[in-house]
Amino acid sequence: MRIADLAGRRVAVWGYGREGRAALAALRTRVPDLPVTVFCNEAEARLLEEEASRLKPLLQGDSSSGRSGFSRDAFVPITTPPDAAALSAFDVVIKSPGISAYRPEILEAQHNGAHFTSGTALWFVEHPEARVIAVTGTKGKSTLSALIAHLLRARGKRVALAGNIGLPLLELLDPPQIPDWWVVELSSFQTREAAEIEIGVINNVYEEHLDWHGSRERYAHDKLALAAVAKTLIVNATQGELVARTGAHPHRIAFGESSGWHVGEGAILRDAQRVFDLAASPLPGPHNALNLCAALAVIEAAGEDAIAAARAITAFRPLPHRLQTLGEHDGLTWVDDSIATTPQATWEALASFSNRPVTVLVGGHERGLDWRGFAGQVHAQPPHAIVTMGANGARIHETLRLAGGAYRLEAAAALADAMRIARAITPVHGVVLLSPGAPSFDQFRDYAERGCAFARLAGFDPLSIGQIQGLGIV
Repeated sequence: MRIADLAGRRVAVWGYGREGRAALAALRTRVPDLPVTVFCNEAEARLLEEEASRLKPLLQGDSSSGRSGFSRDAFVPITTPPDAAALSAFDVVIKSPGISAYRPEILEAQHNGAHFTSGTALWFVEHPEARVIAVTGTKGKSTLSALIAHLLRARGKRVALAGNIGLPLLELLDPPQIPDWWVVELSSFQTREAAEIEIGVINNVYEEHLDWHGSRERYAHDKLALAAVAKTLIVNATQGELVARTGAHPHRIAFGESSGWHVGEGAILRDAQRVFDLAASPLPGPHNALNLCAALAVIEAAGEDAIAAARAITAFRPLPHRLQTLGEHDGLTWVDDSIATTPQATWEALASFSNRPVTVLVGGHERGLDWRGFAGQVHAQPPHAIVTMGANGARIHETLRLAGGAYRLEAAAALADAMRIARAITPVHGVVLLSPGAPSFDQFRDYAERGCAFARLAGFDPLSIGQIQGLGIV
């Protein structure tokens, strides 16, 4: 379904975050006279009213825009959460990705004839000719997407970097220049919305987002849906289950094994050839070494000289809130890994500081993930200390207490309390690591806000953390 096909239909936008705003802007552009209902919260409704009031005189005064029929009344905000009856009143609902596709009111509305789509799905229909590299995975997908875009640009290609990384695809609905490649990060909420792509990358699959998907098996199944639309599929060979479940793909490439791009002898190797010394990498940790392998496998699959492209790795700027060293303060090194929303991601972060005393802060929004594996890992290789916090902090604390371990275990209610404890118990020249292993929604709007709060409380300027570089078409 193209956006123009929505003309004359009953249409709603559900959610008015950045994805919802991009969807509404696309409707204003392609079907300007279409009445649209927006299901949103009260703060978003006020924002919608303000934007409509601001845009109305501009659009009504521009007869060449094709939008002279725009009026504030054409966009009706409703702040009551929609039930199945409300959703069934529409022919098409453009849903934001954070709203689970498995909610009972959605399933009932679909049974009643309502069609649900998304900004991602609409963009793919509008751009069937696009050469897309789509990246998904439980962790590392943003870093990997940005790294792929960086390396392609180093080879002289015009590249669009967008998607779940922070720039909705619909914000690039009508690009001024057509890029050679679109590098698109897709969350597990979005993988089923992609159409045919040139290259698909599944970086890894761990347990996450059980509140959205309902079960680990459904989460994995949704992630692996990307394989069905990828002409070339690139997967992580170190994950046996991922390899087994994608074995039927006709053109699958694995990284992390000796017959291709892999890590060995302190370097990235292509078969037996030493290509890039990890000592020169701006990305710390063994998991990031695998990200480099994945990126180079993609560059090679795209028909570029990956060995030559590897030289550009040293110029890559790491993304904020991803094992980002903020600096030293009060005799301690403070590291922001706020993006870590699974126990496995927290363990990977700890593995990057194996030679230093580390106090790690864990906990946040409760998603029901199993922390027993993490408890076993830190029992075998203990950090200096673990401080639990947030909505699921008590449950994590009890899991760690029962498993035992040669590390100090403390509990705090909120981030500020956890940092006060960490500052008091971490030895001089040690590391305080924010790697929560859980989302931020119990205390903060998102992981970025949590990371900025961590920086401020540690004594750093949050504005110095920076933004993701290279979004958009470059």
